[in-house]
Amino acid sequence: MLSAPTMSQYAAVGALKNADHDREEMVTEYQMRRNLFVRGLNRVGLTCHLPPRGAFYAFPSIKDFGLSDVEFAERLLKEQHVAVVPGSVFGPSGDGHLRCAYAVSREDLRESVRRIEAFIASL
Repeated sequence: MLSAPTMSQYAAVGALKNADHDREEMVTEYQMRRNLFVRGLNRVGLTCHLPPRGAFYAFPSIKDFGLSDVEFAERLLKEQHVAVVPGSVFGPSGDGHLRCAYAVSREDLRESVRRIEAFIASL
């Protein structure tokens, strides 16, 4: 026996039928966040060769700074209160990189880049 559709099922159908405009706005917003963040990381010396295309994470290299990715991430958190994930937790190819989410406001991204720049200057 089938039960009656729930409110969330009606909402899901409505979203699938009518959310194109909202989806496009969010795609554009995340592209803007990505571009702002990746440009900022590159400007301060964290090389991001390829801008991410399918997620909201950047994966910059920290190999030029003489710290492991774990040490860099721990010190960045402790000294500047910026949380990133060491790339090595994703396997050997992530060694010397950081996973940085840009699923926050543009102002938070700008502040994160400022703090990362200050941390790098202190090394």
